[in-house]
Amino acid sequence: QVQLVESGGGLVQPGGSLRLSCAASGRILSIDVMGWYRQAPGKLRELVAIDSNGGRATFYGDSVKGRFSISRDNAKNTVYLQMNSLKPEDTAVYYCYADKIATMFQGALNDYWGQGTQVTVSS
Repeated sequence: QVQLVESGGGLVQPGGSLRLSCAASGRILSIDVMGWYRQAPGKLRELVAIDSNGGRATFYGDSVKGRFSISRDNAKNTVYLQMNSLKPEDTAVYYCYADKIATMFQGALNDYWGQGTQVTVSS
């Protein structure tokens, strides 16, 4: 069974920074796609940043371009989200996402989500 566990959320003042981490556990051989989505109260879940093919294709949501940066440690099956110049509108639950997971005994698995970590930007 594959699990995604996020960490690093919390309360930060506007203009501050946070770094989120998401570690995938299980009998994993490789993960093609890892990334982050977020959902604010009353809004749809939206893409924040996603990395495919080990960094050969990286996409950011328009609202975070230039402020957030995604990175991965493939040896640890971990994805990070460095968030700088945070704004109150970045307040949301941030979800880790993984797709096209190659496993030892379960074959290829798709569309896994973490439980989410709360990020609150407020003075």
